[in-house]
Amino acid sequence: MEESGAIKKFMYLNRKAPYGTIYALESLEVVLIGAAFDQEVSLAFVDDGVYQLKKDQKTTVNSGIGMKDFSKTYRALEDYDIDKLYVEKRSMEARGLREEDFIVPVQIIDSAQLSALMAQQDVILSF
Repeated sequence: MEESGAIKKFMYLNRKAPYGTIYALESLEVVLIGAAFDQEVSLAFVDDGVYQLKKDQKTTVNSGIGMKDFSKTYRALEDYDIDKLYVEKRSMEARGLREEDFIVPVQIIDSAQLSALMAQQDVILSF
């Protein structure tokens, strides 16, 4: 029987663009909460989710988005000992992004590597 206080592996799978829905911001908030409870946390960014980590996001009122740029909050992940950030290569390349376009250090992985990582998790939450 598993101990109730055992550390679990949580992966947060981010698939949505950072603005237009609440998914990206909600995911980030849940990640920080999970890390505060000493769980092993990793984040994977696929599909339009790769845009969440893009540097120099323009979200001012004049941009038409009208939301505050929360992308800089990803820099706080390091303060919570969250350093397992993965970007799926095909998603990144399909959107014309490169590793140096991201606001924080990430590991670029292919879909097979992502599948293997997902198989190792106790909990996967998709946003």
